[in-house]
Amino acid sequence: MGNKVLNRNVLRGNGLSKNMLSKIRPALAAALLCVAQQALAILPIEQWQTSSGAKVLFVANRGLPMLDVSVDFPAGSGYDTAAKAGVAAMTNGLLRMGADGLGEDDIARRFADIGAALGGRFDFDRAGLSLRTLSDPRQREPALDLLARILRAPAFPAAVLNREKARQIGALKEADLKPDSQAGRMFYRLVYREHPYALRSVGEVDTVGNMTRDDLLAFYRQHYAADRAVIAIMGDVSRADAGAIAEQLTRGLPRSNGAAPALPQVIPLERAITRVVAHPATQSHILMGAPGIHRGDPDYFPLFVGNHILGGGGFVSRINEEVRQKRGLAYSAYSYFSPQQVPGPFVIGMQTRRDQADEALAVTRKTLRDFVSNGPTEKELVAAKQNIVGGFPMRIDSNRKIHEYLAVIGFYGLPVSYLEDFVGNVERVTVADIKAAFAKHVDPEKLVTVVVGADKDQTLTAPAAR
Repeated sequence: MGNKVLNRNVLRGNGLSKNMLSKIRPALAAALLCVAQQALAILPIEQWQTSSGAKVLFVANRGLPMLDVSVDFPAGSGYDTAAKAGVAAMTNGLLRMGADGLGEDDIARRFADIGAALGGRFDFDRAGLSLRTLSDPRQREPALDLLARILRAPAFPAAVLNREKARQIGALKEADLKPDSQAGRMFYRLVYREHPYALRSVGEVDTVGNMTRDDLLAFYRQHYAADRAVIAIMGDVSRADAGAIAEQLTRGLPRSNGAAPALPQVIPLERAITRVVAHPATQSHILMGAPGIHRGDPDYFPLFVGNHILGGGGFVSRINEEVRQKRGLAYSAYSYFSPQQVPGPFVIGMQTRRDQADEALAVTRKTLRDFVSNGPTEKELVAAKQNIVGGFPMRIDSNRKIHEYLAVIGFYGLPVSYLEDFVGNVERVTVADIKAAFAKHVDPEKLVTVVVGADKDQTLTAPAAR
């Protein structure tokens, strides 16, 4: 799923101040961590389908008078075409800007009057809306009614569309001048080529300029179908209330004509390619990577733990240690996997002085080759597990965070025990597991490398592997 991921609140909820926490003996801290992990077991995830076929995941938490709800659809930028890049993002953005006889100001004012917050979600795979409201029926019911109206009857007003098109075109022209934007755009084009993940999610100047209201309506009717919806509900309501909420939010939505359209297969890279782009910036912006893994890949946890050691663990990771700590070549250097419906990117990134770019690349490539060939040490693995497990409670220390996990679990069809199994899955990872997973999914000799911030353009292509 990267790229474009313990418990401060749980412990404080037990009446312990930050100062007191710092004095807790290790054994007691470990015991409290176990309590935090076990607390998840008393918040079981319930799952069912609505009468229209929508998938629902629900966790009740009656201790806080809040409700978090989201409705997601397979309607991300991966469902755009090159000729209509940006339609998916514009469709999602304009959902909240007029619906069922209400203008955008009416919608904003009504949510503000009841103290509710409406949000959106948009990425390669998913698009949807989220709502946070008080669970008291006096606030909850009008907030949910308004969300349901937005989902089932978006207006896509022509005047608003024209305004947003002009704003987006201006933003795209400005982004095209920035080295970090240029690097990201070029990187995804080279990694994904003809695949829709290669498209800029917000579109291009020409595709946005040509966008019509009919394009948005057609995309909405095709992709925002009730039987493809994934609803996540977390908070202070009963199971019966949650069932009624799910039915309310999907009533009146379009119905699909079958299974959701499948995303194209991602074609692995055949060779390494390096693209150097001239830019007057004093810093070179560097991205390296390739297609990685999809959500649910059995190698997820070995790669997750291994990448924590390689470049995802901040100052203690190997890439940061070699590039920043030892040589001062960059303020930060990192790596991550971003699993998606189909293989999302594996990315290594950094910024460095123009005159140091070649050295930084050489050090990074050597570090990656050594890691893929030999894997981590046992000492590194133990430290990584301690860090990940110790930080796990902070991943689930609020309704909002658990709700986000519910949405991911539901959309990608992960086990409902995903959170309960998380620590055990991390603990089971071995050095051999990491070495095998990286050898399978990361080939240091077949990476895309993009450097923006040089004197002249240059493209270097390695021979295709036989």
